[in-house]
Formats: sequence, C-alpha cells, structure tokens
Amino acid sequence: MTLTTQYPVLEMLYSLQGERYHQGKAAFFIRLAGCDVGCVWCDVKESWDASKHPVLHTSEIVKAAIAHPGRLAIITGGEPTLHDLTHLTAELEAAGFETNIETSGSNELTGDWDWVCLSPKKFKAPLPENLQYASELKVVIFNKHDFEWAETYAKQVQPYCKLYLQPEWEKAAEITPLVIEYIKANPKWELSAQLHKYIQVP
Repeated sequence: MTLTTQYPVLEMLYSLQGERYHQGKAAFFIRLAGCDVGCVWCDVKESWDASKHPVLHTSEIVKAAIAHPGRLAIITGGEPTLHDLTHLTAELEAAGFETNIETSGSNELTGDWDWVCLSPKKFKAPLPENLQYASELKVVIFNKHDFEWAETYAKQVQPYCKLYLQPEWEKAAEITPLVIEYIKANPKWELSAQLHKYIQVP
C-alpha cells in the first residue's frame, strides 16, 4: 500500500452519528469509495466501484470538513482500509479533528485513530491483527445464527472494547425483538439501533 494524498470519495456530509458509542454527536462523514467485501444487504452498493467517483486531494476533504463547527470526523465506506489513510488522518488531526473509522477490518489498518469501529463481515473476515485495535465491535444481525458468530469475535477483542449488536435494517421489525432479548440475556452487549434512519437524517 503506497502513501497517497488523494482518495475516491462517494460523499461527504455533516450530520449526526446515528449508531453505537458516539450516537447523537455532530460529525463530518467522509465516505470513501471502493469495497472488497460486498455484503448482500449493503445499503451503499454504489460505493463498491471506486472508479465511478471523483478523486479528491486531502486538502479538499479537510477544507470541506472545517466548514462545519463539529470536530468529529468519521471515515467510512465502502471499505476505507483499501486506502492508505495516514495522510488524511494526519491532516484532519492537524485541523483539530477527532478521527473515527468504521471498517470491516479486511485490510491493513493505516492512519492514526482516536476510535475504531470494527464491524466484521462473513463475506470477508477481518485480519486477525485488526481485532486488537477495536474500540467497539459492531455485529450486524441478519438471522439467528449471527448471534453465535458475534460471540466468536467478542472473544477476540480487547477487554475494553464495547460490544454492539445491530439489527439489519431491512429486517429490523423481525430481528430487533430477537436482539433485545439476546442483550437482556447477555448484557455485555448493547443495542445499536441506527437512530439516524429513525429520525430521517442522512
């Protein structure tokens, strides 16, 4: 992976973090294009092909971010670990931002991060070494078998890592009650309910 100062960007937006530990906080989202995982239930399939999206220099990204008062930057995708994020995180931190990443962990983790959300996928497992960096573990629950699968990763992260179960959005009516009951029986887990979709913000 070569050092880069340019990144394919699907979108950038200022909104609220709708999930997990930082839920409800104002955040600037940088959604990078390109994905090597390909979840069947992905809600941003348009992010998969990086060649379809504009390539922006780090300075353009940071300029867009500092136009807003919030200083939480969340880099997501697609799968952001396809890119060397060293320069991007350095420039964001120099501009006063807290840096968060949302990743499946399928590739080498580059950059300097204040918070790492690791969301493992069955379609392409995370690199074992990335599990140690997880600040929070988010497992999307699509069916009943995913609970057991989630536990295999809960055993591999650091003791301080926060654990979240998130109902797959299209099956939320069916899955959410199962997740609630599972958390009640296994209280080390917490619910990630995608608040942004309920209050209809991007």
